[in-house]
Amino acid sequence: MATNSNFDRNMIGSKNPIFSQIRTTIETAFLGNNVEDVTCIKKAYNLACSSPGTIVTDMMVHRPQEIGLDEDARILLFNDGAVSGRCAAARRIIGEFNVNQDDLASKLRDAVYGARYRKLYHAQAYIGLHPDYMIKAHLLIPEGHENVLYNWMLNFQHMNEEYNSMYSDSKIYENEGDIYVFSDPEWSHSDHPMGLSLFDPTHNCAALLGMRYFGEHKKGTLTLAWGCANRNGFAACHAGQKRYNLDCGRKFVAGVFGLSGSGKSTITHAKHGGKYDVTVLHDDAFVIHTQDCSSVALEPTYFDKTQDYPLEVEDNKFLITVQNCGATIDSNGKKVIVTEDIRNGNGRAIKSKLWAPNRVDKFEEPINAIFWIMKDSTMPPVVKIKNPVLAATMGATLATKRSTAERLAPGVDPEELVIEPYANPFRTYPLVEDYNKFKMLFEKRGVECYILNTGFFMYKKITKETTLAVIESIIEGNARFKKWGRLPHLETLDIEGFNPDMNDTSYVSELANRLSDRVRFIKSKASEGGGFDRLPEEALESLINLVTQLNR
Repeated sequence: MATNSNFDRNMIGSKNPIFSQIRTTIETAFLGNNVEDVTCIKKAYNLACSSPGTIVTDMMVHRPQEIGLDEDARILLFNDGAVSGRCAAARRIIGEFNVNQDDLASKLRDAVYGARYRKLYHAQAYIGLHPDYMIKAHLLIPEGHENVLYNWMLNFQHMNEEYNSMYSDSKIYENEGDIYVFSDPEWSHSDHPMGLSLFDPTHNCAALLGMRYFGEHKKGTLTLAWGCANRNGFAACHAGQKRYNLDCGRKFVAGVFGLSGSGKSTITHAKHGGKYDVTVLHDDAFVIHTQDCSSVALEPTYFDKTQDYPLEVEDNKFLITVQNCGATIDSNGKKVIVTEDIRNGNGRAIKSKLWAPNRVDKFEEPINAIFWIMKDSTMPPVVKIKNPVLAATMGATLATKRSTAERLAPGVDPEELVIEPYANPFRTYPLVEDYNKFKMLFEKRGVECYILNTGFFMYKKITKETTLAVIESIIEGNARFKKWGRLPHLETLDIEGFNPDMNDTSYVSELANRLSDRVRFIKSKASEGGGFDRLPEEALESLINLVTQLNR
């Protein structure tokens, strides 16, 4: 068994590092006499069909029996209210600076007590799809939220004979307990007007209170799985990864790191007009083993935007559930979904594993290249970074636009350029741990590093076709990079219409300003939050050196 579910009686108590105040409060709730176990995906489907407000469409699930459903399973639609995105402002992480554990533990105990008059559903799933990395996870959620339950079991790997056997043969992590997530979407508290996402990452548990949106449950559970991976020799990746199977048996494994809406899913699933034989690992969540650079996918399905998928698009046949989209009756009297974000922003759907026909759950081959996706208008379409320290630092200061998947606190500008280290807002451990892992991949494992700008270069839009052409030239080995002005360790490609003019003082000044933003970010982390995300001095120096060169 990969994580610990049960203990001998002499191992139950305060001396066992798996137990904690928060974890014990959460796990205890799972054992109440108001809890009903949901162990079968078919039962979860039936519960969701009967849940008030569910729209059982007349659109059939494609090859449902291959994902554990009955032959007549239909695509289910469920909509939240005003909220259609995650809320970073609601997150509280035990162990971080100025987080009052006693206060939050008290609120959690009251939340559990307040749920005692309702039926609660207990679901289980596996996170990680290969014996090298598998964790058992548990979700507890009240009656009335069956669609979240069903989506959670679809998003991760629901239990069946195949995966139960795989889990029994998987690597054992002695000091890790199962993941436990307690959810009460109807909870409210005057201290937390946007809800409370409480994490005790060291002990693999969380409470999602007042959070209806399924994405909170998906990413909240992944938060804990990534933290567990980080403690056990893996680099946690909020990214997509694909393998190009080239001529003469050559393979090229690429990881693309970006926030939702950055283009990472588009790049991961791009078929390149049939030019390549491509294998997909996943488009959102995986881990890289830091010793052999192999990779393991964490989820079987895909939580994808519906904005760019009109009803008749072929990809929609792989939908299993849909969230925060409209519905209508077509000319044949059938209930169908209305996509393209007409109802609200950030409409979403869970697509089955069948969406990517050449899908695997592990890449044995080591990763060849990492691409940091940035929407920074001073960056050309592609930059190659040839220094491991600078490569890891640019990942730690990944600059982009905010995602439409995020619910922002009042007063926050959604258009502001923000820095999100390694495109992973779900990290619960010190930033230096990611920095050291990625630096090691670049320095000791020979992984190449690139920046991709998928937004605008100054005022000119960088198209998807331009980005894919850049990637193709890299994997084929015919990209001819040249030094980027007087900037050390950075190279660019000649791309018509997108070549930086290093004699343009206004452009150089703007580029220096954006690099200075990164300098200020690193400096702020030295003291912010008690220095929790302090980076080594070498990271700061690598950026200051770039700014100095530009200002000469």
